[in-house]
Amino acid sequence: MTKTLVGAPFKADHVGSLLRSERLHQARLDFKEGKITKEALRSVETEEIKRIVDKQVEVGLEAVTDGEFRRSWWHIDFLENLNGFEGYVPEAGIKFADEETEPYDVRNVGKISFNTDHPFVKDFIDFKEIVGGRAVAKQTIPSPNQLFHRGIRNPEVYPNLDDYANDIIAAYKDAVQAFYDAGCRYLQFDDVYIAGLNTDHLFAYEELTRQELIDLALRVVNEVLEAKPEDLVITTHLCRGNYKSTWAFEGSYAHIAPTLFAKEKVDGFFLEYDDDRSGDFKPLNQIPEGGPQVVLGLFTSKFGELEDETLIKERVEEATQFVPKEQLCLSPQCGFASTHHGNKLTEEQQWEKLKYIVDLSKELLK
Repeated sequence: MTKTLVGAPFKADHVGSLLRSERLHQARLDFKEGKITKEALRSVETEEIKRIVDKQVEVGLEAVTDGEFRRSWWHIDFLENLNGFEGYVPEAGIKFADEETEPYDVRNVGKISFNTDHPFVKDFIDFKEIVGGRAVAKQTIPSPNQLFHRGIRNPEVYPNLDDYANDIIAAYKDAVQAFYDAGCRYLQFDDVYIAGLNTDHLFAYEELTRQELIDLALRVVNEVLEAKPEDLVITTHLCRGNYKSTWAFEGSYAHIAPTLFAKEKVDGFFLEYDDDRSGDFKPLNQIPEGGPQVVLGLFTSKFGELEDETLIKERVEEATQFVPKEQLCLSPQCGFASTHHGNKLTEEQQWEKLKYIVDLSKELLK
């Protein structure tokens, strides 16, 4: 794989979302109730983004994000602003282990293409200006495969699954180019769908086998990446759900590894390995040596307690049985606030955990 310019993913990295402050929550509520203007809300968002960029730089991160502070959900805000989709309120939310999510989702209502006025592009331009060269400005968006969940595709618009896939691929190719033109050099696809293909009950199209779905997921991402500029790093984060410190499903990466780990042409995999739900490290032996970086999510974003240093050292050593140490990085297993609700820890604990990851990466991955 061609060496990219920015060196990402970094030895200490993070998935993207950060806890929203009470000030930001209040501003969003005030806007929803008509007490402040959209411009006033954006001003608060900008000030809060400046604050958390400063904090990320302070704890030593080489890549920083906007914390996803201008969105409510890690995925829907982006997807509903693509041409051919809309957000809506379904009858029920998604069942997690200990919660049911607030009901909100996205559905296909027309032919799919990238919206050239997509708000995320302007948001990134403003964010990059805030970062100002102090670190690499990382942009996170949902994977194109998120659009293959059951119930999103409209069979009246797209009776043929391949046509649906091809238009998603074309839209994402345009999205990648738009972020690149805006100055983005580190882009991450967040993907619950692919991780879900390891389970036995989350299949989107029951007429297809698990392997056919895995092959389709690989084709979608790799065709999006065909025109990727060489100095643009694209990683993927495989997630098992993250909502108010609970999770949606469990299972190892064994089913997807021979196809996706071996053949997906990304620069790095952010993988959840914070508890027993994730399985063992054996599927990592499918990662090509000298290929994508493997970002081990050994630290939970769900709770504030710091992980035992001895255990982290042991886990890193265990992972090196399957992946060379020079290909390993460290991060939390997911974001701290995949939705506006956030996980059950304090902002101080969040920064302590990120600083802990930075410090341990220098010791364990040197």
